[in-house]
Amino acid sequence: MTTVIAFILMFGLLVFVHEWGHLIFAKRAGMLAREFAIGFGPKIFAFTRNETLYTIRLLPIGGYVRVAGEDPEIIELKAGHHIALEFNNDGKVSHIIVNNKEKHPHARVIEVERADLDHRLVIEGYELDEDEKLFFEVDPKAMFVMDEKETQIAPFNRQFASKTVPQRAMQLFAGPLMNFVLAIVLFMILGFIQGVPSNEAKLGEIQENSPASQAGLQAGDEVVAVDGESVSTWEEFTTIIRAHPDEEVTLTVDRSGTTEQLDVTPAAIEDRDVTIGQVGVARAFEESFAKKVTFGFTQTYDWSALILTNLGKLVTGQFSLDMLSGPVGIYDATDQVVRTGFTNFVMWTAILSINLGIVNLLPLPALDGGRLLFVGLEGVRGKPIDPQKEGIVHFIGFALLMLLMLVVTWNDIQRLFL
Repeated sequence: MTTVIAFILMFGLLVFVHEWGHLIFAKRAGMLAREFAIGFGPKIFAFTRNETLYTIRLLPIGGYVRVAGEDPEIIELKAGHHIALEFNNDGKVSHIIVNNKEKHPHARVIEVERADLDHRLVIEGYELDEDEKLFFEVDPKAMFVMDEKETQIAPFNRQFASKTVPQRAMQLFAGPLMNFVLAIVLFMILGFIQGVPSNEAKLGEIQENSPASQAGLQAGDEVVAVDGESVSTWEEFTTIIRAHPDEEVTLTVDRSGTTEQLDVTPAAIEDRDVTIGQVGVARAFEESFAKKVTFGFTQTYDWSALILTNLGKLVTGQFSLDMLSGPVGIYDATDQVVRTGFTNFVMWTAILSINLGIVNLLPLPALDGGRLLFVGLEGVRGKPIDPQKEGIVHFIGFALLMLLMLVVTWNDIQRLFL
């Protein structure tokens, strides 16, 4: 149950922050954000505030912000339609009722001759059995009512396509950007909770009954050499130890200004079908305020570089698809991380946030990066790509992504349960 709660909280935070970025910059640009959703599928919770429907949906595989104009508008009135109109105190149309008109006895029923709900915001038509043409001015926030479900109209100046290239690009980029911001904040919090890991080969906590404790190593010791080979960083020290399972090595340590030599035999540990050496020590942490503040930025940069390197290896075939994990694999990894403590869970959340930000910036259809690519092409060409052609590309891309998700999830299930 602890893992389930942790996974839901982690997933909710990652998706919320990502979609919140899209939402905030959509509203700042004056776009009509119709829906802010966490999850896909049937709604399990919903409320409306400031023109936007906020929903939590059943399937925890993502989220979205539905901005007017990103998809073809469903609101359309054609000549010959019989509709009912309700008006506000200014005499403008406040509700356009398409069916179930009998439920609105005070509405004015007309036959549409022409309607422009994008630019002029006007409806032209005739009352039934009348010959005089009437003109009705439409409120910019009027509701289109079908099957008693209200949808706010979106004048062109509230639609995605009406905004400048920089505004649209920023709205698309804001989601991944907020994932990087979240990672920076989480790593910074870790820095203040536990301190900043030292780059030097300085020892922190020593595990009881470990090879390190049996050899007499103490917290605060700084390893300066292993078997006479100079060591200056924690990575150099751990690399040498990992390479010598069940092999005695001599550590030269600086202990409060005094140099000592201690023999230790790293225990042999199986790690992903590879035997490595471990002595049972943790790295030391520093308490510098400046380093705690910058820790969020340096860690986010380092993990971003590592993830990009691994993505490059995946593209060039050095890694196989088996290295990828879907929701099932991430849940299993989260279960293992939760068992190791809160700080590791916070770090895991930060790493996943970076991963989500990077993956969404890949120039693939249906992802933020793919849509940014189309906006960039528009900026270069000076005119937009045909919306229908772009929609087809994104639809195909989304279908392929769903297929990849199924393949990765099946691989996760095979690894864990079969």
